[in-house]
Amino acid sequence: MSSSLDLLLINPNGRDRIYQQLGEELTAVEPPLWCRLIAGYVRDQGYSVEIIDAEAEGLDPEATAEKVAARQPRLVGMIAFGHQPSASTQQMAAASPTCRAIKGRDADLPIIIVGGHAAALPDRTLREEAVDFVCNSEGPITIKELLDVLGGDAPFDFAKVQGLVWWDGDEIRNTISPALIKDLEKDLHGNVWDLLPMDKYRAHNWQCFGGLESRQPYASIYTSLGCPYKCTFCCINAPFGTNRYRMRAPKAVAAEIDLLHNTYGVKTYKIIDEMFVLNERHVMSICDELIARNYDLNIWAYARVDTVRAHMLEKLRKAGVRWLALGIESGSEHVRDGAEKSFSQSEIIDIVRQIQQAGISVIGNFIFGLPDDDLDSMRQTLELATELNCEFANFYSAMAYPGSPLYRMAVENNWALPATWSGFSQHSYDCLPLPTEKVSAAEVLRFRDKAFDRYFTNKRYLDTVTQKFGWDTRKHIEGMTRHKLRRKIVEDLEMSDAQPAA
Repeated sequence: MSSSLDLLLINPNGRDRIYQQLGEELTAVEPPLWCRLIAGYVRDQGYSVEIIDAEAEGLDPEATAEKVAARQPRLVGMIAFGHQPSASTQQMAAASPTCRAIKGRDADLPIIIVGGHAAALPDRTLREEAVDFVCNSEGPITIKELLDVLGGDAPFDFAKVQGLVWWDGDEIRNTISPALIKDLEKDLHGNVWDLLPMDKYRAHNWQCFGGLESRQPYASIYTSLGCPYKCTFCCINAPFGTNRYRMRAPKAVAAEIDLLHNTYGVKTYKIIDEMFVLNERHVMSICDELIARNYDLNIWAYARVDTVRAHMLEKLRKAGVRWLALGIESGSEHVRDGAEKSFSQSEIIDIVRQIQQAGISVIGNFIFGLPDDDLDSMRQTLELATELNCEFANFYSAMAYPGSPLYRMAVENNWALPATWSGFSQHSYDCLPLPTEKVSAAEVLRFRDKAFDRYFTNKRYLDTVTQKFGWDTRKHIEGMTRHKLRRKIVEDLEMSDAQPAA
């Protein structure tokens, strides 16, 4: 098959299955980071590349397959990373049917799938999905070397391709060497914004409290890859390996914001790093660059309670950081210790108040159903969230994401795991979190959903956001809480509870 297009990268769309009705207006629509990074690297090597952002364009699998068939690339790259580490497995709910639709139109069109889920379960992914290749690493080197091999003479020597998993007859072969980029500035710049529908992206609703009309234009960028921590519930290191934390030069980060600000008018950003506020020198240098530009930005980023320092906050705020998301996880010190989050209750309260006093809003992230949880400890988590009264909060159920230590524990202990990849989504109808020794999965999920309602309908919280962001934001939040997620296991539990005793 001859084609003028070497590589077609796809960000698949599964918003309705992953978020139910929340995906229509409330959630963000983010530029796909790894489509950008792979496209930039491959294009720099002389290959032609295009991106289909099916999520941003609202394309279902069949519509995406139709576009692929019209372009007839030499290779399709299905990029199932998601916009946070835990989103890779839920992205498979979109990637799987899209791959099948593409193969249904042209069975000979080669597809490679890339993402955290694929890297965590490479052999299983190759067996189960309608793909020819799986990447067990981060992607750019693997895809470029695969294009090199496919451009040569058959039979193709796939063993030359780093990070590749493929069928050799009836046997699965795997080149395990980590195919990671070393020079981020030269090779992972991701400067292919011209390939993306920039008018389609929007920020999360909460990032623009007080000015919801500013959700567009929007962009997400990275300043580091990987994470040096080993939280039991996190799967971020699946495509990178452990201890492979890499930082991007502060001047390169600022140059990317220059381009986005001056070309597309973007002032609202997400820093996609799993842990932005970590290396003080790195973070403060980026702040210095942005302060000098005085762009009046609205940035949100992730941090840990034990990496934020009070003396950093003024500079973060001057640079445009208006929101910090903190992984607080649990209100029980015992449960936090089990999840590798060893900091005290007083440390949590102190740093949240310091951040708020610096003029930065806080998103508190909390998890129900961690391995040591029971109903009392989950109540403690909700009580802590209510006491902190952060400007926004995310409530999660503990999920055994492939690539995380929790997943290994679940497999070893034969714990029930979701039957579908959409079941790993926090907001899906078939969501199936982990049970604990004392609380069933259905009870964990029911507690989580009730905690969400209790937090966001609490008068103290609503009065706080009204005072800080205004009445329009309060009305928006009241409208948000009217969205009730349907949950299969909770419906089954409540139906069972309603049955008369025998």
